[in-house]
Amino acid sequence: MNPMALMQLKGLYDKFKGNHPKVPMFFKAAGQMIDEGSIIEISVTDPQGKKITTNMKVSKEDLELFQQLKGSLS
Repeated sequence: MNPMALMQLKGLYDKFKGNHPKVPMFFKAAGQMIDEGSIIEISVTDPQGKKITTNMKVSKEDLELFQQLKGSLS
């Protein structure tokens, strides 16, 4: 990956953490609970109140991806 793009991404992530400090804390805490068979549910509600929701059951392969992502974002 391009080092300049990584620096830009880090800057954007730092700004995001400053604007939404509870979100990274939530993901850190939730990450400790996720195991094979866990259900992850995500929903988005737009300003007009329309909501969309999806969920997934975590597989062994998903856990491998999460571990890789966790290591690269640390």
